Amino acid sequence: MTTLTEQTAALLIAARAVAPGPPGFVGAAVDLLLDRPGLPAPAVEALAGRPPLRHGFLTARSPRVVAVSGPPSPGLATCLDRMADDLARAERVIDARILGVAADEPAPERTGPGAGIRIGLEAGLEGGGPHGLQQRWRLAHTLAPVLAAAFANAPGEGWRSVRQAQRRGLPVLPAPADPRAAWTSYVLNAETHDGRSMRARLKAGEVTPDELDRHLAGLHPPVAARGHLEIDIADRQAGNGWQLPIAVAVTLLDDPHAAAEAAVATGALAGEPRLWERAARDALTDPVLAAAARDCFLAAYAALARHGADRRLRDALADFTERYVLRGRTPADDLLDLRSVRP
Repeated sequence: MTTLTEQTAALLIAARAVAPGPPGFVGAAVDLLLDRPGLPAPAVEALAGRPPLRHGFLTARSPRVVAVSGPPSPGLATCLDRMADDLARAERVIDARILGVAADEPAPERTGPGAGIRIGLEAGLEGGGPHGLQQRWRLAHTLAPVLAAAFANAPGEGWRSVRQAQRRGLPVLPAPADPRAAWTSYVLNAETHDGRSMRARLKAGEVTPDELDRHLAGLHPPVAARGHLEIDIADRQAGNGWQLPIAVAVTLLDDPHAAAEAAVATGALAGEPRLWERAARDALTDPVLAAAARDCFLAAYAALARHGADRRLRDALADFTERYVLRGRTPADDLLDLRSVRP
């Protein structure tokens, strides 16, 4: 059995971290939270084979969370169209199993910390400029807690997002600045199944290439380097609200003008103490996060308007911005308000 040295593993991780490419292609994955008790064990096993939908595929992350993953698509509009098509097909498959997609009603047991929305974007180009690797890596990280706060929708135990609360100890911007080095350091220092770090297990000569792959697949930080940037910053949203985190993240990272505005709005956040904790607990009641969110959402709307994005998408973003962002609220606050008036 071949085992890896720490040096070899570090080289492998760094080599796979980023595949330089200009912005353009967009991928997404949307989780569906199922009614209790969820999928039976045979169905979970069947979905491990990732059965195809029209564009992407369906898989089970747990008995109650099913993920619809789309392919890399040329641009935001195509990504959203393909995801809408696949989500409709996935819900029919789930219904065929006599299981309904969990309603958007604010019942505590229906709000699961494991259900979210993930976005895949090109890593960027070697060198400087708004599309440079380091610039996109930095912006993705400083933007992440702002969007996590704005789209918080999994309240419980004193948090507006119990899902994001799992990240409360993370720094806003990991060191060092180089994305390959930062990702390698994160992977090596992350805990494995036995509570020890991957670095410690490598030094003990216990890690095979397959085990390293499983370790990588099991890591879910807000921003991951998987050849592309994988951004996991939003809880599940009601109805077609899944489109908004994708649209905002893509626009603020891929549109040069919007990216510059977002960089200004979030540039100082790297020095903010306990920002992930504040994003998960306080969301947009935190004045620092609220101010950054206002600037970012207005920049995203302006960019979508410049590009002639679908009017329904722009209207939905305008409604969300007015209802939540400009008022320092999030979807989680609606759930908390309703729970507070229940007898």
